[in-house]
Amino acid sequence: MSVRSVAKKDFLDVRRSKSVWIVSGLYALLVVFLFYLGQSGPGEPNVVYQLMNLTSVGLLFIPIIALMMVYLAIAGERESGSIRYLLSLPNTRRDVVLGKYLSRGAVGASVILVAFGVGAVMAVLWYPSLEPTVFAGVAGLTVLLTLAYVSVAIGISAATGSRSRAMAGSIGFYFLSNLLMIIPSFSIIAGLKHVLNGRLGLGLSDHLFEFIRMLSPTIAFRKSFPLVLPSDVEAFMVNADPSGPSYLAPEVAFTILIAWLVVPIALGLWWFNRADLG
Repeated sequence: MSVRSVAKKDFLDVRRSKSVWIVSGLYALLVVFLFYLGQSGPGEPNVVYQLMNLTSVGLLFIPIIALMMVYLAIAGERESGSIRYLLSLPNTRRDVVLGKYLSRGAVGASVILVAFGVGAVMAVLWYPSLEPTVFAGVAGLTVLLTLAYVSVAIGISAATGSRSRAMAGSIGFYFLSNLLMIIPSFSIIAGLKHVLNGRLGLGLSDHLFEFIRMLSPTIAFRKSFPLVLPSDVEAFMVNADPSGPSYLAPEVAFTILIAWLVVPIALGLWWFNRADLG
């Protein structure tokens, strides 16, 4: 077998998962609901604003889809012992990690693209203009966010040997990179700023703390939005600062988001290669 064979088999397995279909259906319903509310409001329907609203809600929802769909991809097989059979076919450990990533990434991307496809139909039916360039850009960034969290979950799954550890790692990462990062004044970074500047008096720049916050895949995703939004639409990001330093530019945020597609996989594979599978 090979990376392709592992990916094909795993794709068929995850495709039959009821939980994936349920969550995917809920996300598609959310898209329909938000686009319906947008076209029935008091003002003129605007696709761009509804895409921004959808993305704001999706920040909480999409990582859950990715992590829930992926965290047992390798850890579950290690705990059950089936990983030894998979590696005897023969497959290398690299084949397993990359194959699982490709299959779960394909499913996650499909979920997002189908949901945005439903949204496109709603926009054509209910809105004056589809805004295809913006629509495609937002969909593309959302797929990248999904793949970033798939990469993280695969990395965690490859580095852990049990379901409980993989679940704990995924939940912990969701809280640290998402819930505790979204609101600047209540984020981990705010606490770090309080300690370093307020208690220790280091006088570090607010821009530096914002860059540290941007290292989260969720925040990097949000900070990338000026790349796809029209220039006459105000970006929805909290504390957006057009006069900020170059390292806070949307292009840097986009680069960070791309890095999340690669680095967790590499670290997970490194750890998996050194694991004793018994």
